[in-house]
Order: sequence, then structure tokens, then C-alpha cells
Amino acid sequence: MSTPHNPLGDRQISRKSLLKAAALAGAVPVLIGGGTALARDTAAAGGNTAPLTPDCHDGDAPTGAQIEGPYFKPGSPLRTNLVTPGTQGTPLTVSGYVFGRNCVPIAGALLDFWQADVNGNYDNSGYTFRGHQFSDANGAYTLGTIIPGLYPGRTRHIHVKVQAPGQSILTTQLYFPNEPRNATDTIFDPALVMTVRQVGNGSQASFDFVLNVNGTPRPSTSPSSSPSGNSPSPSASSSPGGTTTWQVGTSYKVGDQVTYNGVTYVCIQAHTAFAGWEPPNVPALWSRR
Repeated sequence: MSTPHNPLGDRQISRKSLLKAAALAGAVPVLIGGGTALARDTAAAGGNTAPLTPDCHDGDAPTGAQIEGPYFKPGSPLRTNLVTPGTQGTPLTVSGYVFGRNCVPIAGALLDFWQADVNGNYDNSGYTFRGHQFSDANGAYTLGTIIPGLYPGRTRHIHVKVQAPGQSILTTQLYFPNEPRNATDTIFDPALVMTVRQVGNGSQASFDFVLNVNGTPRPSTSPSSSPSGNSPSPSASSSPGGTTTWQVGTSYKVGDQVTYNGVTYVCIQAHTAFAGWEPPNVPALWSRR
């Protein structure tokens, strides 16, 4: 029996591809047990939801790692918009998804961005053009920023660290298409080029991260930044029995236990505590007991 012509050839339509297509079309995916419910996951009879497929066969390798460079600073503020009043430069919005190898979106993934300003300079004393956020329940993220300036030896790029809750950190860089310096930058990787289009006086870019883990459909525990983009204030509470309470400025190592608002957490990645990185906000750093 013949089948209709498939314009995509032999490539199987994947959960990831459908999720992206739905987003581009303005559709809102429906969460089923924390995963993403798409048309092909709905049973024909009664509209019941079928189980998630074990593998989407997208053929995507994990996103490649790149060097951190000399300008990373821990403790960036929790915010999705790096642009402040008076900021110079061409507006840029970067958006996309964080997926696991199995193309299941990863909720609550930590994304920490940093970049140069329009003149090619990094803020090493403060946190201009630095900020972290968490992917939402659909694995989506959005970053408001500007197109970074150039400096000697490098093409235009944006640095990022991405970490699924409790997993290892991917450190990499995002690049722009059709940049003359792409050809001379010794670490430039075409696999890390964003899709960019001009919209009005600014640009919109997209890039999906594929982490070397299996995404697990589950509700997101990611925090939401305030409308102003400022981090929430810490409010560590005392607990009986001399249990250590979470405090800003404390250096924690793997296995350390703290309480925060009466709940006990275990450190799963060594770090120094900063405002905005309270245990319930950072599942990449703390696991609730």
C-alpha cells in the first residue's frame, strides 16, 4: 500500500521538531506529567494521552563544549533581561529550548549568560551583561540582551553555562551567522551558530541546547524572576538542634546539609551562596531531602 509523499524524506518527525514548530506557530504545548503533549502523543480514541516515546530519533548530538574564557564571574543576578536603561547597542532576543538526548525538554535547567558590551568590553567589577535564569516547564528560555561588540582575536559570541538539575555543567559559546571573523576565530564552531533574523530595529535569535542527559518529564521547580529582573532576597530561617541554616556568602561543598524556611536541602554541587541562589531556586545546586 502506497503512502503519501513525505516532504521531509526519510527523516522521522520528532517530538523536538513538533515542539519547536508549535512554538513558532504560537501554539501553547500542554504539560502531561511535566512533559510536553503533542498531537502525535494523543490516542485516537477519546483523546487520551499516550506515553512519551523513548527516543525521538532527531539525530542531534549533545551541544558541544567550549572554553570558559577569562571573564566568567559566579553569582550573576537572576534575570532574563540584561538590558538596563541607557544601554547602547542593537537589541537582541535569544530564545530556544533545553533538551536531553532523548529530546524531552528539561525543566529547571540553569542557564548562566555573560558577554561583552557594544564596545567589546566585559564588566569585571559588576554584573553588566551577566545573568542567570532557569528553563520553564517546557524547557524554554528567553534572553533579552544586545549584539555584543568585537574585540581583538575573537568573533562575536555569547558565553553560557547550562546545567540540568543535579547534572554536570555544559560550558559553551553561541555565535552569529555571516560574521567575517568567524573564518579567523580559532575556536569558532559552526555547530554553535544561532539562527538570527532582523526584526524592526533589533534581531531575534534562536538556539536549542541538547544536554548529555536524558530529559525526565516532571514539573518544573524553576523560579521566576521579578518584573524588574532583580533577585529575590534570602530569608534563611533558624531550625532546632543546631542544624546549619543557608546563608549568603557561605562556601558549600557536595554533601553539606542546610535548612531554608524549615526545609532541609543537600548540596549537590560545590559553590558559594549568593542572593538569588536560595536552595528552592536552584535545583542544580541543592536537592531537597
